[in-house]
Amino acid sequence: MYKVLYNKKINDNSYEMKVLVPFVVKKALPGQFVTVMAREDSEKIPLSIYDCDPENGYLYLIYQVVGGSTLELSYVKDNLYSIAGPLGKPSIVCNNLDDIKDKKIVYVGGGIGIAPVYNQVKYLSDNGIKVDVIYGARNESTMIIRDKIEVISNKVMYATDDGSYGVKGFVTTVLEDVINNYDICVAIGPVIMMKNVCELTKKYNLKTIVSMNPIMIDGTGMCGACRCKVDGKMKFACIDGPEFDGHKIDFDLALKRMNIYKEEEKDKLDKMKARLDNNG
Repeated sequence: MYKVLYNKKINDNSYEMKVLVPFVVKKALPGQFVTVMAREDSEKIPLSIYDCDPENGYLYLIYQVVGGSTLELSYVKDNLYSIAGPLGKPSIVCNNLDDIKDKKIVYVGGGIGIAPVYNQVKYLSDNGIKVDVIYGARNESTMIIRDKIEVISNKVMYATDDGSYGVKGFVTTVLEDVINNYDICVAIGPVIMMKNVCELTKKYNLKTIVSMNPIMIDGTGMCGACRCKVDGKMKFACIDGPEFDGHKIDFDLALKRMNIYKEEEKDKLDKMKARLDNNG
């Protein structure tokens, strides 16, 4: 069991959790993730690392309630049954500081993807490298950690679907206007967003890195659900990634695989709601 300092709602369906887990934060690097289990009989779910406090042993996670397992996680109060990590390979950009220190870099974060973006941008900022960020969301009320990302970034550009904050449109709307300013793009967010970013950046021959964390289920390579085709070869997002060259990902296949169990996921969410309503 791992001590949970807080597990608080930060908007309608997103939560921030602070956990005391020194062995993870001691070794964690930007781009990596952990797997968590709310209870002994829970499913194991992968979550990107949002922030770390190595001095005090605190790990910070931001997650969105999208299914039964994350709904169950939102009910955790004092203790987390299991947490394992850090898992996955470190950020390609953050792990090659000497190679990128003179490059102009833009991070594109969509929705909850701004949390792992923050983790990488903070690391770069701490190492004297300031980068720009494009942050997209459905509307202003769904945005999170806006003030924190602004502190560590060189510049933050916003896009919302309804125009309630920043440019009305998508992250690609903003990116296309400034795309010639950059040498590297890193996109983290919903798979469809990353696909659209890569289609745009490929036209401009802009090197693009994406995180395939959204397609992971087990996070250990055992389930095989996070298989994705990269440059014609099958890779596991949790073992070989989660980051890959975005121009080599078969996004259509990834999106198709994500939709296979939609009905089962909805059924599990409904059952979990009923269980939690009855038992807490």
